[in-house]
Amino acid sequence: MAEHREKMSAADAAELASFAMLLEISAKLKPGNIDREHDFDDTVFEHFISSAVRARPVFEKIDELPLGEAIYEAVKRTNSHSGGNTHFGAFILLLPILKGRGIDGAKEEIKKTTVEDAVRFYEAFGLTSVRVSEESEMDVHDPASLEELRKNNMTMYDVMAFSAENDMNSREWVNGFELTRKFADGLKTAGGCKAIPDVFMEMLATYPDTFIIKKAGSAAAEEVRNCARMVRTGKMSAEIFDAWCLSEGFNPGSLADICIAGIFTALLEGWEWDS
Repeated sequence: MAEHREKMSAADAAELASFAMLLEISAKLKPGNIDREHDFDDTVFEHFISSAVRARPVFEKIDELPLGEAIYEAVKRTNSHSGGNTHFGAFILLLPILKGRGIDGAKEEIKKTTVEDAVRFYEAFGLTSVRVSEESEMDVHDPASLEELRKNNMTMYDVMAFSAENDMNSREWVNGFELTRKFADGLKTAGGCKAIPDVFMEMLATYPDTFIIKKAGSAAAEEVRNCARMVRTGKMSAEIFDAWCLSEGFNPGSLADICIAGIFTALLEGWEWDS
């Protein structure tokens, strides 16, 4: 399987990356998230479809781009519709795995990142309205932070390590894409794209989503996790849980990003999505 990934062209890998984004947004009942059955007021299903298409040129030239530049270009292209940021967090995970043609390669690629990658990453952050943890001492929207990065010689990997305690996506860089690996293995064990909501629910029942924590606090994330456990044990329907998340504004967006990375990893490894 490793040999297969090494031989995969950038174009073929890019196709799978875009497809992973499409499979994630098309999957039904990932509670609290946009899907083909419901939208948010300012962002809709079609914005996510658009982003999966608009990111493709960046995916295709991933071998030529430093990671920071790739993230910046992907965010810039996908922010050009009216729905705002859709996949910033997903790109943090998806692009290293794409560049490395898998998790093992991604681990090598992230260790190669530079201070300029970190700067470009912060500039990409500045294009979005992504919520930043209150515990963070670095303001991604403040140009002075870029100088601070250079002064402290912080690579993009260092930035992720700095943020790992409060952000699931950053933590993936530090722990070897642990949850991405679990998501991919869950899909490969279950088989078929209909497994996506089940694996998502299992992850939601196990790990507090840091996007919810940043938006609504730890207690809200824990309440979401407990409800997901009730769904897993048959004490609550997925439909009722989904409706409750939407009414409360509880959006497990970090796990949605990990879902995309997990789907892409499984596809790279030969997962038969249509079985």
